[in-house]
Amino acid sequence: MSRKTGRNGRRIGALLVVAGAVAAGIILAVQRNETVTPPPTVVADRGEVTRVVATTGTVEAAATLGLAFGVNGTVASVSVRPGNRVTKGQALAALDGTGAAGDVTDAEAALSEAQSRLTEARTVSVSTTASATACARPKAAAAGPCATRGYPDTGGDPVLTAEQQVYQAAHRVEEAEEALKGTTLKAPIAGTVLAVEGSVGDHAQRGSTFVSLADTYAMRVRAAFPEADATALETGQSATITPAGSDGTYAGEVVQVDPVGTWDGTLARYGVLLSVAHPPSDLLVGQSAQVEVRTGQVDSALRVPSTAVHDVSGGSGTVLVRSGGRSVARTVTLGLQGDEYTEITGGLTEGDQVVRFR
Repeated sequence: MSRKTGRNGRRIGALLVVAGAVAAGIILAVQRNETVTPPPTVVADRGEVTRVVATTGTVEAAATLGLAFGVNGTVASVSVRPGNRVTKGQALAALDGTGAAGDVTDAEAALSEAQSRLTEARTVSVSTTASATACARPKAAAAGPCATRGYPDTGGDPVLTAEQQVYQAAHRVEEAEEALKGTTLKAPIAGTVLAVEGSVGDHAQRGSTFVSLADTYAMRVRAAFPEADATALETGQSATITPAGSDGTYAGEVVQVDPVGTWDGTLARYGVLLSVAHPPSDLLVGQSAQVEVRTGQVDSALRVPSTAVHDVSGGSGTVLVRSGGRSVARTVTLGLQGDEYTEITGGLTEGDQVVRFR
């Protein structure tokens, strides 16, 4: 080996030693830096603490009505079809009312005749009463025979009989008018037509549903929550409802919590009914919706992120408080344990630095 080659070999070896030392130094520095770097901390501050439970529900109408004609008859017109929105009092369908209208005319004529007989009977009664009064005077009685009550009518009261006939005739007029009214189907509420069970020319049966109408101006959502969430639900709690396929959210409220749950093979679920405030016109019956119910809220609470609290048991937990470069475990009293933040009711002061674990 030449001297030059030997010198080059020694130089290369020296460079490799230096490089190895530098690399080792870097690794050691990184390791020391990882060891020294403290975990992140957050400041205990004041703000809102909320707890929310969520599930998916189904939109339904607040009320669904089955509307039927009041009489039997042949369908003469149908003014709506499924999906139409209608106003209160709007005509939906009608039967051929020719016969019912004739019945009203006949009943009114019978009533008019009965009223005439009553007037006549009262006139006769007044005349008879005047005659009886005259006969009661001594001179009139001596002049000749006088009529007495019951003579020549042997006990009947023409006025009472006529009054009964008028009452009966008036009742028949009411029945005929009600029957005529029953030939037209009108919406008792504003809503949306769900179904029409017949068409023009069909025979409609009295009392059989012809139009199904939903009160879609007061929509609601029916949902089921697992037992762990349902225990925190109460009527009156506010909710946020997001219909499927919609970017909008709508305010809601819990109006009913079923007292008995159903078992689905895995866990018990409890039915919950929520109202929808100001539902949009395009909200569909049967549409799915995401439901979030706020089951707890504290304003201006002393709080820390929920990830800073560990070893939670009952109403207490443990936090690591950073002080003087050291982290000291401290037991704190817990209030509302929310989704993002946890309320601290004792053991911490606003401004304390608390270690956040995740």
